[in-house]
Amino acid sequence: MSEPVNTAPRHQYEAFLRQLPADWDHQEITQLGAVVGGGTPSREVPSFWRGPIPWVTPGEVSGEASKLLHDTQEHISPSGLAGSGANLLPAGSLLVTTRATLGARVINAVPMATNQGFKSIVFKKPEEASYYYHLFEKVKPELVRRASGTTFLEISGAEFGSIQLPSPSPEEKLKIAELLDTLDTAIHQTEAIVDKLKQVKQGLLHDLLTRGVDANGELRPSRTEAPELYQSSPMGWIPKAWSLESVGLEFEIQLGKMLDAEKNLGVYKTYIGNKAVQWGGIDMGAAQFVKMTRSDLVRFRLAKGDLLVCEGGEVGRAAIWDEPIDECYYQKALHRLRPLRGYSPHLMLAFLRYWTSRDMLADYVSQTSIAHLTQEKFASVPLPVPERDEQLAIAARLMAQDAKAKFEDQKLSKMREMKSGLMDDLLTGRVRVTPLLAQ
Repeated sequence: MSEPVNTAPRHQYEAFLRQLPADWDHQEITQLGAVVGGGTPSREVPSFWRGPIPWVTPGEVSGEASKLLHDTQEHISPSGLAGSGANLLPAGSLLVTTRATLGARVINAVPMATNQGFKSIVFKKPEEASYYYHLFEKVKPELVRRASGTTFLEISGAEFGSIQLPSPSPEEKLKIAELLDTLDTAIHQTEAIVDKLKQVKQGLLHDLLTRGVDANGELRPSRTEAPELYQSSPMGWIPKAWSLESVGLEFEIQLGKMLDAEKNLGVYKTYIGNKAVQWGGIDMGAAQFVKMTRSDLVRFRLAKGDLLVCEGGEVGRAAIWDEPIDECYYQKALHRLRPLRGYSPHLMLAFLRYWTSRDMLADYVSQTSIAHLTQEKFASVPLPVPERDEQLAIAARLMAQDAKAKFEDQKLSKMREMKSGLMDDLLTGRVRVTPLLAQ
């Protein structure tokens, strides 16, 4: 059992252990199971490879979002296993990276081996692996503290095995793991929805910006189905019902002004640069405050619905100003677009996203020390122009899809925050699961 200690904790992990409930035991990893290393069969012996045994490297685990690992990129043969330092780990072991990348972990769903970048725990009670999988998020700082090395950090088997871990009752371990696993499942399901919505959006973007919608709001037949409905343009095939103009004819393009907070006279105003302009909207966390003259206040003030387009860097990245604050201005590395003849800014934003994803602005971008899109070149970019009602219909479809994706993204963020808080509560024993066990 843990004993009360009056001296100050020496490091972060000791502080973590001290805050645990008094009825939780502490056990070294070697008390929980066997610590097993890994190895790499010789690449010069072909028969050691392409066998039936999954063989995992740290790179596969550090990017692994799931708790369970079912297969690996490479496989070794029984002779490769016998002729190296690799060991066959039974399913339900906890594989922890302990070289270079420290503390990434996964549970193997099938028997497999690892390379030497792992220390794995083969538990005496395999049913407790899920609890310790979650717990190792708290153990990472201790791995880093104990690691050593000049080329890269590594923790020895002896150091790893001597780390003390919290050990609640078996019932508590299982309940804590169950709660965190349930939330993990919900997070993974939402991640899948978000990924699916992104794929759907890309397909929808392509269809709407190359086929448009008819008077009934339905997608026109594809060019394969009805080639007579389409015309060739510098920006690809578009419906014959659309005209082709240029960005400069449809929008007033105003390049911003680079301001210097030290040299300019005037009053301080909020001012955004291209770092603030992201595809998801305007990041006001990247805003600055600079002094502006009276003439600058007139020329460079943003109005609701203005489209801001990056002139350099990731050329063409754009967002619409939706007035998150009352008064704001923009800098030299941004083009401000305002419709001259009623063109939908949301449709223009969609075309920019479509073009940049396919590198369709390359012929208009000047390549000097850095790529940039001059005002003159931008004005000359050909722009498909549907009728106004069709513009609004296309924009509405895309905005509805964006809203759905944003909702799922926000839900995912909240769930991740909830998991972080719940992990902290449950793994420190600040919130006990004993009432649930009693029920």
